[in-house]
Amino acid sequence: MMSFDLSHAKIAVIGSGTMGIGIAQLAIINGHATILYDLDREKAQQEVDGLHQTFAKLVEKGRITHEQVQQACSRLSIANGIDDLADVDLVIEAVVEKLEVKQALFQQLASICSEQTVFATNTSSISVTAIAAGIPQPERVVGLHFFNPAPVMKLVEIVQGLKTPVALCQALKALMLVWKKIPVLTKSTPGFIVNRIARPFYAEAFRALQEQVTSYDQLDYALKQCGGFAMGPCELTDLIGQDVNFSVTQSVYEAFFYEPRYRPSLVQKELVDAGAWGRKSKQGFYHYDARNQYSTFQPQALSTTPFQAQIQVKGTWSQLPELFTRLALNSGTEHEQNIIQIDDIDLRFSQGESAHLNYLSRKTVLMDWHHDFAQAQAVVLSHNPLCQADDLAKVEAFFAQYQIHVIWIKDHPALLTLRTIVLLINEACEASLHGIATMEDIDNAMRYGVNYPKGPYQWMMQLGAAYVLQTLNNLYAIYGEEKYRASLYLKQYVAKQQSLALDDSKDLTACA
Repeated sequence: MMSFDLSHAKIAVIGSGTMGIGIAQLAIINGHATILYDLDREKAQQEVDGLHQTFAKLVEKGRITHEQVQQACSRLSIANGIDDLADVDLVIEAVVEKLEVKQALFQQLASICSEQTVFATNTSSISVTAIAAGIPQPERVVGLHFFNPAPVMKLVEIVQGLKTPVALCQALKALMLVWKKIPVLTKSTPGFIVNRIARPFYAEAFRALQEQVTSYDQLDYALKQCGGFAMGPCELTDLIGQDVNFSVTQSVYEAFFYEPRYRPSLVQKELVDAGAWGRKSKQGFYHYDARNQYSTFQPQALSTTPFQAQIQVKGTWSQLPELFTRLALNSGTEHEQNIIQIDDIDLRFSQGESAHLNYLSRKTVLMDWHHDFAQAQAVVLSHNPLCQADDLAKVEAFFAQYQIHVIWIKDHPALLTLRTIVLLINEACEASLHGIATMEDIDNAMRYGVNYPKGPYQWMMQLGAAYVLQTLNNLYAIYGEEKYRASLYLKQYVAKQQSLALDDSKDLTACA
């Protein structure tokens, strides 16, 4: 049984690209003697020179002292050859994302380093189990996936291969905490946590575009304003690179044996085929000027039509108390459906229904979710064919009273934000079903790895698991596609909650 204490580890970082030099920076700042190795020693020297410039800027900003920089730089050396790594305790490789390259590297190191040396791979997509195969002492191979830029991004995914002991993962977790990172533990599975669970954020957005529900800039605005995301999916993939994001989606899709939930988008493939890769090509979804500036969506002006209509509230609207405070409405009495009636128009909070298919006899407007109705600047709505122009104007005037813009889109079950969030929740539940990571680690991974405003399970608690399940069931009923099938984990969670509520009800009855 190998024991692991990495608190004072001598570290080798292999690869002097942006990620490699960032990891080396973290190591030396946190007190580790570190050796940087690259096949191109001149490139490694250039990157170290660049690191000195980075440190100089940090000193100017007061984030680090000159003395701390001197001490850190004294810990860093450049290897003349791979044999210089013989006495290190921890190797962190950040080389090209190819299985055969990583395997060959670790096999070579296994003949040079001690049997106790830990081999950590910074891979973002390759199976750690596959990398470890064929390497002596495969139990010392582990994933240590930093996010770019490594010195800035808080999240680190610690990836357990089939033969990686929990003790090694815990030792790396302790080390990352000392480095002031937020480590999450995950099993070696395609995409690990972040690149797996994030797929619906892109997939559902591109599907809305393919179905011509909305425009790319309107979509981005909705996900930012209503969802609370830092960037919309079209902006974000333009920043990442459409080719890069498409490639990751393809690899996850193939690694899961063509599971429909991860199927790539024809909308994105069209951009990739055209060389419209985003900012780096000056054209993706958006067109970019020399300073990478681009035009974004702005909602139309608020309606100036005086609002004159009768309002009646049905149901308790328990999911949206902030909305009722904002609209100065009192929730209605217990009712099987939540409806705000504006004259003869039914305004409903979407639960995955289709305005066109599910409401045939009454004028119906479906409303998307908003992460903060108290501060909402806009709301996304769709309507069925019974609504005429004067009905839509009436709804716009209703929201305009409260300085809320209305964004109309075509009928789209669960609309934009709610649909994205319930699919993210469902993907998190699938990861939990397969024992990939804990709820807490999944939430932390998505908050700190891709800067989501909340983790999937935090959203689930806010919306209510039963509400999420019903929304997914409605989507599945409409589309009949496996990608909208509710996770067994979610179904079991809701059943357990309902069972506990029933037990509590029986206890209260018995007490009475």
